[in-house]
Amino acid sequence: MDTRQFQEIIWQKGSELFRPMPWREDTRPYYVLVSEIMLQQTQVDRVIPKFEAFIKRFPSVEILAEASLSEVLTLWSGLGYNRRAKFLHEAAKMIVKEFGGVFPNELAELVKLPGVGVNTAGAIMVYSFNQPVVFIETNVRTVYFYHFFENQSEVSDAELKEKVEATLDREHPREWYWALMDYGNFLKRSGAGMNSKSRHYKKQSPLKGSVREIRGQIIKTLTKHDLSIDELKKYIEIDERFEPALQGLLKDGLVKETDGSLHLTR
Repeated sequence: MDTRQFQEIIWQKGSELFRPMPWREDTRPYYVLVSEIMLQQTQVDRVIPKFEAFIKRFPSVEILAEASLSEVLTLWSGLGYNRRAKFLHEAAKMIVKEFGGVFPNELAELVKLPGVGVNTAGAIMVYSFNQPVVFIETNVRTVYFYHFFENQSEVSDAELKEKVEATLDREHPREWYWALMDYGNFLKRSGAGMNSKSRHYKKQSPLKGSVREIRGQIIKTLTKHDLSIDELKKYIEIDERFEPALQGLLKDGLVKETDGSLHLTR
């Protein structure tokens, strides 16, 4: 399949499968940053209501930077992977303090932000600044594996990036990636997901029965009130996961203990 044929398919599928999202209606970099961090390991349908509530409470990067971490964690509760909330909060503070409140618009500056890797930075460059930057995520992998790597395994991201670079629509990068995302989502839901072909892809471990599940329970409980460890145990499913979950939250700086009372970091 040549580039022209591939692009025709993507544009057709993108038109047919387009999904409206708040961060597509308003592509300011702050909105895209929040959405990209939320979308890591989380489905769009779950993110949209959380995104809308988050933006209502923290409508700008300045307001987010001024908030306490406990406020941010309270709004985040239910999304899981709560370290993402801390990274987002730290990124907002860095933008205000080190960039004077002006959102960086270069990859080299974006990757300095906590929680922002090269692919998240690439997404911000594409969606907010409409720049033809190559980045890889699961939906992009799905589309390219389906059309170009069907009979291969252990495909590296370097190989994949070469093909993404060669086929990228440089005149309309924002809409191009939206089309890739929606088509990739459709393929996965149709049973055509092929991310196991990737040398870099790791399947997300189940929440049920994990330490991550208990971490979420602890965060959710502490959004309501401060508690001693013994009091906290009355609200949590207690087993061998409790201690590593609590110690992990303390180590990550998401939870603090003051005078024998546990609370979200303020």
